[in-house]
Amino acid sequence: MAATALPPLPPQFKSIQHHLRTAQELDKREPVVAYYCRLYAMQTGMKIDSKTPECRKFLSKLMDQLEAMKKQFGDNEAITQEIVGSAHVENYALKMFLYADNEDRAGQFHKNMIKSFYTASLLIDVLTVFGELTEENAQHRKYARWKAAYIHNCLKNGETPQPGPIGIEGESFADAEREDAGSSSLPSGTTQPTSSSSTYEANNTPTSNYTGIHIPPGAHAPANTPAEVPHNTGVTSNTIQPAPQNIPLVDPSLYNAQSAEEVRLTPEDFARAQKYCKYAGSALQYEDVSTAVQNLQKALKLLITGRE
Repeated sequence: MAATALPPLPPQFKSIQHHLRTAQELDKREPVVAYYCRLYAMQTGMKIDSKTPECRKFLSKLMDQLEAMKKQFGDNEAITQEIVGSAHVENYALKMFLYADNEDRAGQFHKNMIKSFYTASLLIDVLTVFGELTEENAQHRKYARWKAAYIHNCLKNGETPQPGPIGIEGESFADAEREDAGSSSLPSGTTQPTSSSSTYEANNTPTSNYTGIHIPPGAHAPANTPAEVPHNTGVTSNTIQPAPQNIPLVDPSLYNAQSAEEVRLTPEDFARAQKYCKYAGSALQYEDVSTAVQNLQKALKLLITGRE
């Protein structure tokens, strides 16, 4: 855990305050994710304002934290290799999303599932330090933010939220932001989507209807999503039990497949195969055998045939 204390957050950096708060919460149980949360905050802060004295001072201290963490966890592949770090952060973000989505679809609405939705969206923000988001992750980020605001507003107003993707006529992220501004109705310790965070940007978020957006149920989460509740998230609900794992059958054609002489693997092919292997390794950290097998088969097929 980084020991260097940060100075007060400059007003210019309000958009990264929740990412920094998430980093603090994850310092002990997920230091790799905490590191990349701070890296995202650092990169974003540099783009916002790196010239005014208060911003320069803040960014300098934040850089000290990053250097301290890098020194402390310098032997961790997820810190030294971006492809491993990307897989680790993505798995944890989608793990949070899957837990919240399962609770939502089961009609179990509470502060921890709201926080999980919102934290998942923040961690998908963090994935941009590795490059452009996939369409799937961008969709999950929008949906998770909308769900966090929608369920919070319903509970605050004494209404029963509707589970799963629904159409809410007339409600937008901007509406949710205005309603949440200054609200203290969420229990302490819950990361609340408020107007102090620019993660609610009306110009790049869907506004009113989610009936046309396909977000798969938790049982059919994205391929590299571990199918368990995140460890040590403070969640006490016992309503969701880890789902039995359906181990996919190994494609029998891979046993006898031989690489054709004309197959020439490109550097991009090798990079994709490596990424599949890293995803498999990350999935095994969460005992998600099904995801590991799927990704290993993808890597093997790519290396043998040159095709995915």
